[in-house]
Amino acid sequence: MPYLVTIGLEVHCQVKTRTKMFCACETSFGEEPNTRTCPVCLGLPGALPVLNRHAIEKTLLAGLMLDCGSPEISRWDRKSYFYPDMPKNFQTTQMDFPLCIGGEVPLYEHCYPTDVRKNIPRPGFKVRLNRIHLEEDVAKSTHLGSSSLIDFNRAGTPLMEIVSEPDIESGEEATAYLRSLQMILQQGGISDADMEKGQLRADVNISLRRKASDPLGAKIELKNLNSISAVRRAIQYETERQAEELDAGIPQIQSTRRWDDDRGESQLMRTKEDAHDYRYFTCPDLLPVVTAPLLEKVRAMLTERPHERAARYEKDFGVSAYDASVLSSDLPLADYFEALAATPGLPGKKAANFLLNTLLGTLNERSVAIADSPLSAEKVGGLLSLVEGGTLALSQAREVLVALLEAPEKDPAAVAKELGFEPTDAGELDTLCDQVIAANPEKVAEIKGGNEKLLNWLTGQVMKAAPNKPNPKQVTDLLKGKLQ
Repeated sequence: MPYLVTIGLEVHCQVKTRTKMFCACETSFGEEPNTRTCPVCLGLPGALPVLNRHAIEKTLLAGLMLDCGSPEISRWDRKSYFYPDMPKNFQTTQMDFPLCIGGEVPLYEHCYPTDVRKNIPRPGFKVRLNRIHLEEDVAKSTHLGSSSLIDFNRAGTPLMEIVSEPDIESGEEATAYLRSLQMILQQGGISDADMEKGQLRADVNISLRRKASDPLGAKIELKNLNSISAVRRAIQYETERQAEELDAGIPQIQSTRRWDDDRGESQLMRTKEDAHDYRYFTCPDLLPVVTAPLLEKVRAMLTERPHERAARYEKDFGVSAYDASVLSSDLPLADYFEALAATPGLPGKKAANFLLNTLLGTLNERSVAIADSPLSAEKVGGLLSLVEGGTLALSQAREVLVALLEAPEKDPAAVAKELGFEPTDAGELDTLCDQVIAANPEKVAEIKGGNEKLLNWLTGQVMKAAPNKPNPKQVTDLLKGKLQ
């Protein structure tokens, strides 16, 4: 009999601030080890913390982006544990009164792994959040063969912990959850959420049970998950491991396991402690935070969320739901699209198609991101205006685009002329079509008999005979009209 899988995620996300949570040390990545430290983030005796107002505001903003509520008063606590990466032997965090409570994360369909997008089990599903609390990050440990190195540059960085309810049922949903959450946090300016830099990390809690009416099984927590793909692999492995043991009559014990991505397996670290084992108590060095005035301030910073932007693109620009979701998934891409769609006389759908199917692909071949494109949206809009005006066919516009990328200072019309893409005199083009039709009576008979594919062949003959390179669509339409 199969098991029901229940998954909850604890996502740790570094807040994008200039300084650390409780001191004035700069936040950084890639600096020389232990060069961004002070008595506060090193946990030296007598050092007193000072709150980073900006980190609190950005956490409240994350709450608004995710439809969370906030208590009137938010309080700071100490969580006691002993580990080399936390020299004070306690972490300043939040327990009973976090900054944000409740909320939800919508699972965007394009955030699922590609192999399941056509068969999403629960389309439109939203994962409930339990809370978002703010705390300080710990130092970075590097474990060698017989020793460990500690870098305190990261210690004290503002860290949001986003705790979901146990609503997720598979590694595929966990993937969509993390990607959707990452997208929202990035577009809100709350965090860069770069997993390669350790700015977004996830702990996964998994339990199995036979049927929905059964109580939740023992919770197994997986640590050391450094990529979204690793989360999916770890859930798949751990689900199978627990099922095999339960089938063999081996009960599961609440515990924490380390995920080894190289070996593709989890390893027992310790039996899991409960909250009371951490001996939480109110931090005596920090005053509680009154949230109302801060919330009033950050409401003005609230930006359009990806799903809201996608809905607007469908409504205002007539793009498909899928294209709207892709365009809204990346802020530089969305900004570029809106500037391109502002081109006078250019339909939004055509702007989206050229951007997604031609420009992005051409830039990707050169390993250039849309934010670093040498061509402005206005210049690409000028190129597409030539297509709309009938001067260029879409295939010709692609050739002009490639030439423009090599010489971005040039005008699209000038480049088109250099490549020989010029409108042919209407009378001259009409004469050429008549000549080609007269010279190929057998082909003409076949076309009139139903073989319309031969129209392309006739178009090619006209293109060869023309002194320049006319728009092939214009030629085909002219031939079609004459043959009908």
